[in-house]
Amino acid sequence: MKPRLQTSLGQHLVMTPQLRQAIRLLQMSTTELEVELTEAVETNPLLDWVESDQESTAPRGNEEEAPPAERTRSEEGEGEGGEARDDWSPDDGPWTSSGGGSFDDDENGSPAERVVEADTLHGHLLWQLHLSHLSPRDRTIGAALIDALEDDGYLREPLSDIVEALRPEIEAAEDDILVVLHQVQRFDPVGVAARSLGECLHLQLSVLSDDTPGKALAIRIAETALERLPRSGVAGIAQEMKLPVAEVEEAVQLLRTLDPKPGAQVGDLSHDTYVVPDCVVWRQRGVWRAALAGNTLPRITIHRGYEQMIRQCGDSDAGYLKAQLQEARWLLKSVEARGETLLKVMRCLLHQQAGFLEFGEQALRPLTLRDVAEDVGLHESTVSRAIARKYVRTPRGTLPMRSFFASGIDTEGGGEASSTAIQAMIRRLVDAENPRKPLSDAKLADLLKASGIPVARRTVAKYREALNILSSHERVRIG
Repeated sequence: MKPRLQTSLGQHLVMTPQLRQAIRLLQMSTTELEVELTEAVETNPLLDWVESDQESTAPRGNEEEAPPAERTRSEEGEGEGGEARDDWSPDDGPWTSSGGGSFDDDENGSPAERVVEADTLHGHLLWQLHLSHLSPRDRTIGAALIDALEDDGYLREPLSDIVEALRPEIEAAEDDILVVLHQVQRFDPVGVAARSLGECLHLQLSVLSDDTPGKALAIRIAETALERLPRSGVAGIAQEMKLPVAEVEEAVQLLRTLDPKPGAQVGDLSHDTYVVPDCVVWRQRGVWRAALAGNTLPRITIHRGYEQMIRQCGDSDAGYLKAQLQEARWLLKSVEARGETLLKVMRCLLHQQAGFLEFGEQALRPLTLRDVAEDVGLHESTVSRAIARKYVRTPRGTLPMRSFFASGIDTEGGGEASSTAIQAMIRRLVDAENPRKPLSDAKLADLLKASGIPVARRTVAKYREALNILSSHERVRIG
């Protein structure tokens, strides 16, 4: 039997080598995937590039035949008067919406806009922290914990130092820090924020189904005998624990499938990597649609010549070619699964955030990883991997998929406003202020409250600083 993963919806997935490969490919950027496929074609004789003439006759797969996004009132792009807005397709030039300004298509815009922002482990974790359901106090503690992590994802700083770092703003006991640490340890990548290798492996084992063969013993080894394993070996640990060697070997094999440095999965793209969009979003007859970008991925296929040779080869050669054929099929299915997952998530984002595409950040609704995971029937970690370092080409330019997410703040009307939308409102108020008498944080808070968004002055100050807007007395301009 193979290890099983259990999703938050109670589904059980067999943790086969194929599934591990699919998970690894899912979290890759398009550029990384291109490198991975190139290496696979070079090392596997059963893989080959699709010829250009084959590609021209094959369906473009995504843009022309993409299933439509689910239809909603906002997706149909109707204004208050019921009139449909002008459509926009990926081949159009600048698109103008009556609801907001003019937006350049990414190919017509500056190439600098498509240079990827440097992604780091700390940034990836902070993004998940801000979308979590933790209280403001616990988020502050969580930010301090994330800031203390080393590049490999381990927390080697004692909790007592975190307690001191939070003072005097927050008085917290080590037990309070530990509670938040356990929440951070649930973030993607699994195993991050561990304080030792044993804890890191234990965290990864904890997400496996309880019926995974060897799981309980693997946890026991990770907690009590991991440091002695290289010296004593499987036989020595089996003798020490008075267990059959076969049982210990099964548990050790399970441990070997885990990642000892999960934090290294994030942040390995250089800051000047050029963005290649994974998805394209356009509007057709008033409906927002999404598809995989047509020309972003190199197309690979099974080499039919080698496949036919399997029937004519001897047993040893046929065995090698069959193994390579199986790996090639696994890779093709994993790439296909990656695309299906991206589309599923992207269509959910269109359904939830059509207003963002129409009107910009001020129309961004509160949306978390949990919301999307429940909507599309995936685990939160799967959604996180699917959007990590992924970009989508839209009428507003090429945007990171994570820009469709935002934490929320309750409004007086009983609904929620996203923190991104509130920041956009603050930016708009500051841009329209009297330069001789700039708006103070307290005045901005009053104006937001008048709009139905009760936020404290301290919250306004935090958002203003995040927008790199100077304080009111520093914004005074005379003449």
